[in-house]
Amino acid sequence: MSDPEPRPVRARRKEARPQEIVRAALHLFAQRGFAATRLDDVAAEAGISKGTLYLYFENKESLFRAVVQESVVPNIDAIEQLIATYDGPTPDLLRPMVERFAHIVESEVGCVPKIVISEAGNFPAIARFYADTVVKRGLGILTRVLERGMARGEFRRLDIPQTLPLIVAPFLMMAQWQHSLAPHVEIQFDPRAVLNQHLEFLLRALAPEPR
Repeated sequence: MSDPEPRPVRARRKEARPQEIVRAALHLFAQRGFAATRLDDVAAEAGISKGTLYLYFENKESLFRAVVQESVVPNIDAIEQLIATYDGPTPDLLRPMVERFAHIVESEVGCVPKIVISEAGNFPAIARFYADTVVKRGLGILTRVLERGMARGEFRRLDIPQTLPLIVAPFLMMAQWQHSLAPHVEIQFDPRAVLNQHLEFLLRALAPEPR
């Protein structure tokens, strides 16, 4: 396979370059995976020289960390802000959360969990970084939502640590499917419809026992 021809180097504001490099890296990571993406490829996709790329990122792992910080973490920040300002019923709080997660799964950002899972054995540093930066915060958010629902009598009493994987699993499955098998097989799912159906099942499972 021949190397892609570098895009013409464009004049741009210096402060815009890191964001453009990160966007180029996300696109290539989504298309090729982490291991198969070279920094030369990212530089060509961003329309810069490889030397310019090294002015901002030490290596490919630091670039992947930037992709997570720029594309995944803002979604976590937004959900935390939503929870902090929300004063309505807890079941209704889950709906905008699922909507945001569905958007992530459908976009290129949804490739990030797949990359981490598939590359963890060869690149344990990115797995540890993702676990600390995304997984811990995400599970913490779900824990707070479940505790809120139980405290208000809107959810049944739960063993939260054992419940968290049951909530998260369909989101991971849809992200994996969308960015691995979906482009190559006849079997197709609508991720947004699947996740909305999961929410309806989840709300029934969380509902308090009738008195």
